[in-house]
Amino acid sequence: MAIEKRIVECVPNFSEGRNPEIIRQIVAEVENTKDVKLLNVDPGEATNRTVVTFVGSPEGVVEAAFKAVRKAGQLIDMSKHHGAHPRMGATDVLPLIPVSGITLEECAELSRDLARRIADELRIPCYCYEAAAFKEEHRNLAVCRSGEYEALPEKLSTPGRQPDLGCRPFDDDIARTGCTVVGARDFLIAVNFNLNSTSTRRANAIAFDVREKGRPKREGNPITGKPLRDAEGNVIMLPGTLKGTKAIGWYIDEYGIAQVSMNITNINVTPLHKAFDEVCRCAANRGIRVTGTEIVGLVPKRTLLEAGKYYLEKQHRSTGIPEKDIVDIAIHSMGLSDLRPFNAREKVIEYLLEDAEKKPRLVDLSVKEMAEETSRESPAPGGGTISAYMGALGAALGTMVANLSSHKAGWDDCWETFSQYAEKGQCIMSELLHLVDEDTEAFNQIMSAFQMPKGNDEEKAARQAAIEAATLYAAEVPLRTMKASLSAFDICRAMAETGNPNSVSDAGVGALAARAAVLGAGLNVRINASSLKDRNRAEQLIAEAHALAQKANEEEQEILKIVEGKIEN
Repeated sequence: MAIEKRIVECVPNFSEGRNPEIIRQIVAEVENTKDVKLLNVDPGEATNRTVVTFVGSPEGVVEAAFKAVRKAGQLIDMSKHHGAHPRMGATDVLPLIPVSGITLEECAELSRDLARRIADELRIPCYCYEAAAFKEEHRNLAVCRSGEYEALPEKLSTPGRQPDLGCRPFDDDIARTGCTVVGARDFLIAVNFNLNSTSTRRANAIAFDVREKGRPKREGNPITGKPLRDAEGNVIMLPGTLKGTKAIGWYIDEYGIAQVSMNITNINVTPLHKAFDEVCRCAANRGIRVTGTEIVGLVPKRTLLEAGKYYLEKQHRSTGIPEKDIVDIAIHSMGLSDLRPFNAREKVIEYLLEDAEKKPRLVDLSVKEMAEETSRESPAPGGGTISAYMGALGAALGTMVANLSSHKAGWDDCWETFSQYAEKGQCIMSELLHLVDEDTEAFNQIMSAFQMPKGNDEEKAARQAAIEAATLYAAEVPLRTMKASLSAFDICRAMAETGNPNSVSDAGVGALAARAAVLGAGLNVRINASSLKDRNRAEQLIAEAHALAQKANEEEQEILKIVEGKIEN
């Protein structure tokens, strides 16, 4: 299956919010780093602080973060800094946040390595916090930053309060740069739930019902009674129902409504759809309706996909539908367009990255354009690309039958089984659509290798090595197409046997397309492998392709027998 792209978000806070030239130079370090996209720059004059948000590959984000820290250390003098926000360094806090294809633990390790590099190369002492903390007490940012910049001379010489990395006595360099807190945390979603009420009091009550902290336990009257305290004098709290959340109620003049404003600090424990449903439940208990949801900032794609699938499953509907349809279900289910139209292309991190890196792709062509592009005198797209597309169509037909069967009247008890087949079919189709363009890219790499210079022995050797590598890749890509297309037979067979009988012919056509894809890709494996100098590897590829083609022929014949039997009966 297609590998999920690894994406990390970074939200550094720099102790400069008033000098636009300094901010521009720091931000330029991010913008000039490969595989990184700048999402937002938010300077604050009163806080004298700028929050920068960027995303990208783990390697790109770490490099951009290091360069920005270096530039901030050169331009910001902490000995002259004043602002309303707590601060300790030119780069005050630097969290890495997993978005997709990477775990929080992996981000924590990246953070520790980044902190070591900052301490070693830039001589800026670092604390590591949240998931990257070396000490339990340092998980809390407030503990790391206690006393702020003014306390650094004492903290640097006091065991137990010192930075985790790069600690040394307070000197002129530290006086200028201060210390930086580097860490890793989960993605935070800022969200407002819209109420059909103007009452801040009611909104607050709902917020206290759900937020993890809850509300104070009171003596007598639960609203006006005296808060109860424990033996240590701490107020006793009645916890709310949602872990990993903070919330308050407020009234918004712009909209003329009250909202429950929430930060979801752990979307693994409390996903957005769970928070939405719980706020709806608690609001209904107080005679109030949630009319919609307002997402502040950006969200990872999985937030909407998880929500869409959750609401589809509640309806006993198949989740094996196109990604866009799942996102649309999430948008409608949670009322994300209640206050203004919700455009997923502008609010989902992965979509923003896709659009920023947009390159012309064959899969974005219309059916007519694809046929015309193939018909032109250029050698690519060719048979390998078309084989991948035929495989995608085969998987799509099997998936269609699964979705029709899932929604068939009287088959409600089987919806989940068909949904699982449809999800599998969507994954196969997605991989094969990716291979449509990768096969053409493989051919282009061969052409590029042949165009390399060959003026001397060294250039000839490099050219020959590049041709061999590109040729091997051009043989391996259609082999992947064969394997992916072969897996479509499982869905077509199951749908021919147990799917909606009115669509059995579609399952048969899916099998025919899958067989054509396997055999067509096999021809491309053989023709490219025949040009390899490494004959052992070439024979391995050809033998594997032959076995896959034989299996495809057998699968097609067996499925067609099932289909023909169903049609005759």
